[in-house]
Amino acid sequence: MGKSYAIFNQKGGVGKTTTNINLGACLARKGKRVLLVDIDPQGNTTSGLGLVKRELRDTLYEALTMEEYDVHKAVYHTETKNLDIIPASVDLSGAEVELIQILGREILLRNVLAQVKDEYDFIFIDCPPSLGLLTVNALVAADGVIIPIQCEFYALEGVSQLMKTVELVRREMNRNLQITGVILSMFDGRTNLGLQVVQEVKRFFGNKVFKTVIPKNVRLAEAPSYGLSIVDYDPSSKGAKAYKKLADEFVQREGR
Repeated sequence: MGKSYAIFNQKGGVGKTTTNINLGACLARKGKRVLLVDIDPQGNTTSGLGLVKRELRDTLYEALTMEEYDVHKAVYHTETKNLDIIPASVDLSGAEVELIQILGREILLRNVLAQVKDEYDFIFIDCPPSLGLLTVNALVAADGVIIPIQCEFYALEGVSQLMKTVELVRREMNRNLQITGVILSMFDGRTNLGLQVVQEVKRFFGNKVFKTVIPKNVRLAEAPSYGLSIVDYDPSSKGAKAYKKLADEFVQREGR
């Protein structure tokens, strides 16, 4: 049975979607069976892999809101071998209001993923930049949490609230939830600030911080506009090399 990971930080623009797509793609290229789940109503993982949201009939929204729904109908193959996705739709933006009436609303995603979990080695869930019901669903469905943190001045702002949320979910709804690791993203080694942030995050999280640091890279920013992961768009770029290295470290750390 595969393991699932919520890629979570309530701050926007820290590299959640970039990590979701590119870590997933690198692992798929290593022969791992990977499923990406887009539970963010913005649907950036969905569009970042070339799917046109308005043209999709079956998405995560249907899987969460329809009884006895076969989630396989919402699984799409990508251009990368071994990499599948359950896409988001704009309807997810209203799902939190709709789901509030449902008994067991916090475990809906866990039940959905139970249908396919044994078909994949890794499942990565791209969370919204918020602490609402969709994020809670992701944390309840996950075995681990991956926290991308941008190497900028306010890097650790809100992290204490993030940790409280993870601890609350662990205590009340998912006793097995663990912090898998912290990824430092958008690193600029030319600045003292970037180096200071790295030291500060390592001091806060200790050995939970991945050794591989993701640099600021124009090619990383360009790849989603072409609907491609960085390893498909420009495999020789600094961004691609960093995510390949991160994938190696991730597999070694997880022992899978």
